[in-house]
Formats: sequence, structure tokens, C-alpha cells
Amino acid sequence: MAALASLEASVRILEKKNFNLNVSMARRKKGLDKFMEYPLASLSQWYCLAPENRYPIQLLDCVTAAIYFMKTAEDYGMDPAHVVIGGDSAGGNLAATACQALAHRRDISKLRAQGLIYPGLQGLDLNLPSYQQNQSVPFLFQETVAMLGLRGFGYSMSFKDCLLEGPHVPMDMKLKYRKWIHADNIPKEFKVRGHTPKSPSSFSLESYGITRTLLSPAFSPLTADEGTICLLPKPCIITCEYDVFRDDGLLYKKRLEDNGIKVTWYHIENGSTEVYGFFGYRLFSFPSGEKVLNHTIHFIKDL
Repeated sequence: MAALASLEASVRILEKKNFNLNVSMARRKKGLDKFMEYPLASLSQWYCLAPENRYPIQLLDCVTAAIYFMKTAEDYGMDPAHVVIGGDSAGGNLAATACQALAHRRDISKLRAQGLIYPGLQGLDLNLPSYQQNQSVPFLFQETVAMLGLRGFGYSMSFKDCLLEGPHVPMDMKLKYRKWIHADNIPKEFKVRGHTPKSPSSFSLESYGITRTLLSPAFSPLTADEGTICLLPKPCIITCEYDVFRDDGLLYKKRLEDNGIKVTWYHIENGSTEVYGFFGYRLFSFPSGEKVLNHTIHFIKDL
């Protein structure tokens, strides 16, 4: 790929005995000094951004970076058999899809684990309980999810209501994925804040034709086939109660467990979207952000 030629310019391999997400973040996130005592390193990938670059170029960038690093890890004194891929929110989506894209490869070592921090994992149903309950909770609204999805693919914002109401999903696809993506699979305790099932909407061939890429495993890893799910590395999933993506994480947890994969799961009961991203930003830094960081640290330590 074209990205491979310039990859070394777009990644940073930090000192072997330091674990910083990247140089600038290490300076503002005081909590990251907890990592310093562990012999770990990190790699950050600056992937191309939308809307100038349409999805899935972002996924291709991340997969290319992972492959390059795993093939050259020993050059940096790293063990390619102990690589963890992770991300939060949209980065959690990229981490999950990248792990799936790498699952069948035989030219690199198997990933050691994946860390998914309140990840968005599907574009089929934006009316799951968490999407309704947290539709107006900062910093990520239900409508914003639809708009960002359309923006990432370069689609017209006129299809926003289609994503929110569901006419972009064919009935046979709804039936096929119902066992994986449906409010019935969400535990009752996560519905106490309310949920109103949406009446089935009339299928729109035009909407499906435009937005169908949103339904593929490359963007909706919850729709991946069983053969891929079974090959995935050890997962850690962190969900937040006041987050539209909460149920995506819960449903992915169930899918993995149904396939015999042991999941490390942490639920931040008072957490909301981007609490980790804002951790260390004074006024916008919340205790729940530190909880996310601590859970991530413990997961990596215990591998």
C-alpha cells in the first residue's frame, strides 16, 4: 500500500522502558507515570482523516502500521508475540476491525490482546437502549453518531434520519443479525433508564445503496462471521453507563463469550463518552477517566 512507504514517518516508537500513548499526551496526562515501571512501549498511528480521506482508508492505515510493526518489532527490541491493539470510541472501532482484519493472517504473530474502550461497533441499529437513554448526553449525541458515520464515508447528511430510523437496513439483514444486534440481548439492568422499541421502518433501497458500507464488518465488527470471531485475541472491553456506545460494547462482549472467548469487562457506572480522552484536561478531567486508565493498566499488567 502507499501508506507503507511513509509509515516510519507517521509512527513513533518510544523508549523501551516507558509506556506513553504519545509524546504530547504523556506531558498532559499525569496518570501515565504509572506505566513507567513496566518494560512496555507504544506505537501511535497518525491515520488519514475524514472527510478528505474516506473510510476505510483509516482502517487500512492502522492495519498497515500494525503489520509493519509486527514484522519489524525485533528491530526495536520488541517481542511481536506480545502486541496489544487498542483504542477508545472511534479508535475502539478501528482497534476491533483491525484485530479482525489481522486474525486470518499467517505471516505475522497472533496479537496478544485487544483493548476496546467504549467502542462504537455497528451501524445497523442506532436505537438500542444506550442510544436512546444517552441521546443528549455530552460529549457524543445520538445524532452526532449518525452524522460522523456519514461524514467518514463522504455520504450526504440528508441520510442522517435514515440511519437514526433504520430504513437503510434490509429486512433479511435485520433478521440475520438480530441474534447479535438487538435490544433483547441487552441485560435488563441496562434498560431501567428506559427504552422504546422502534416500529419497523419501510426499507429504502436508495438509503441502503448509499450507506451499505456502514453495515459491513469493516465498519460494523459486530457483524463479523463466526470464523473470524473465534480467532480474535484476548479482549478487554470498557463501557460507560452514560455513553451511546455502551450497548455496542455489551453486545460485542456477548458475541465473544458466546464463542468461548473470555472477556475482561469493566463498566464505569458514572462514566460518559470521552472521559478517558479528556483525562488530564483540568476542568474536563473526571475521576471516571482515571478509572478507565487504571483498568487498562491492570489488564495489560495481567497479560
